Amino acid sequence: MSEASRHNPVRVVVVGGSMAGMLAAAAVKDHVGAVEIIEAHELPEGPEPRTGVPQAVHIHMLQTGGAEAIETLLPGSTGLLLAAGAHRIPVTTNMVICSPEGWYRRWRRTTHYLITASRDLTDHVVRAQVLKDPRVAVRTHTRAVGLLGDHRAVTGVRVRTTDGVEDDLHADLVIDASGRSTRTPRWLARLGITGLAQDEIDSGLVYASRIYRAPVPTRDWPMVGVQADPRLPGPGSAGGILPIEGDRWHVSLMGAPGGHPTRDADAFEPFARTLRHPLLADLLAHAEPLTDVALTHSTANRRYYYERLAHWPEGLVALGDAAATFNPVYAQGISVAAQGAVALRDQLAKGLTTGFARNAQRAIARPIDHAWALATGQDIHFPTTKGKRPTIADRLLHRYVSRLSHTATGSFHAATALTDVLALQASPTTLVKPGVLLTALLGPLRKPLDRPPFTQTERDLLNRVTGPDEFPG
Repeated sequence: MSEASRHNPVRVVVVGGSMAGMLAAAAVKDHVGAVEIIEAHELPEGPEPRTGVPQAVHIHMLQTGGAEAIETLLPGSTGLLLAAGAHRIPVTTNMVICSPEGWYRRWRRTTHYLITASRDLTDHVVRAQVLKDPRVAVRTHTRAVGLLGDHRAVTGVRVRTTDGVEDDLHADLVIDASGRSTRTPRWLARLGITGLAQDEIDSGLVYASRIYRAPVPTRDWPMVGVQADPRLPGPGSAGGILPIEGDRWHVSLMGAPGGHPTRDADAFEPFARTLRHPLLADLLAHAEPLTDVALTHSTANRRYYYERLAHWPEGLVALGDAAATFNPVYAQGISVAAQGAVALRDQLAKGLTTGFARNAQRAIARPIDHAWALATGQDIHFPTTKGKRPTIADRLLHRYVSRLSHTATGSFHAATALTDVLALQASPTTLVKPGVLLTALLGPLRKPLDRPPFTQTERDLLNRVTGPDEFPG
């Protein structure tokens, strides 16, 4: 706790016991007197499903930038995740990815990594570390129904329990981490703050996911994915297999309007065979399904430009999905929330002074900017996308990035430039630096791969399951 907080304890209310809410509490707890998290549902004690998180049934990964942000807020988190069975996947060393431009090579030199686990496990590890701090309390079965204060300053929230009892919780700082269901735009309007700009770009992608018992040991097993190609006719489709704890595979398949996957378990693997390469279907044919198929349509990119408002009240900050949501196919949500929480912590370390909330909201917007450019810069090129159509400049940029991606199939320099950005450790603008431009111009230095780049050890493991030399990958 800072010296100022000892003499004048600051009280913070966090709306939402989500991942973003827990990271928000982690960000502020060392600089304030008390933190209270308001959560509409019960919080599980272990790595179990949490009510109100439908996206938890789909594949999740922590990008390098997100994992490092969480480690900054909660030291030891990565070690706890790995000890509980999560996987650390070096990029691109342990990735078998079919991009629109071809198979990426598995460079032996590692530049980044992913942490893969079930969402329930990741939530549990973060939640357990946050809630063991005596300065952090949770009020469950309670919803925030409005802001206290006026257009100049928010002074708390009005809450209502499940049995209808209402109460006013006063606070020096309110953090909205309530996710996609955020009511902050409506609450701001009630305070007389209008003119909020927002964007929504929706590719119409539908997710279908289930968990399998892997037919091979998952230790050091690669992430496997087949990406959609917006240049091809017909609905875009994609899929991925992530190794998670318990020798399991978490599998998600995605399809655009006109080619949506369904909840039909018998149709799951046939849909996987319709992707640009049958690799996922070939692998799943020898795996044991452990769950039913879960489906979601909530994949739109949506953003509120709070940082652009002419006036922003003191005492209020929005974080995570309450500020921006992304198409989950890009695996950015948790990582962006974590980076936003670090930005919030760094601002609070300077003191809860006049202008803090506006400065914090602007700082939170910076990692959102980078992720937003990545996600929407891809989604606008699918013909089914609603909300925005690509301009001539968008099309030229897309052609350039496609050229760079093609180069990355045979150039370590190009692959590193792309992964710097995809790992949320560099701005997309770095892709147009002179050195990267020259690399893209020269093109790939090695010939393209003609099959999935499994190692001989991985092929031997697969052939033990499918029969000698039968694995078609």
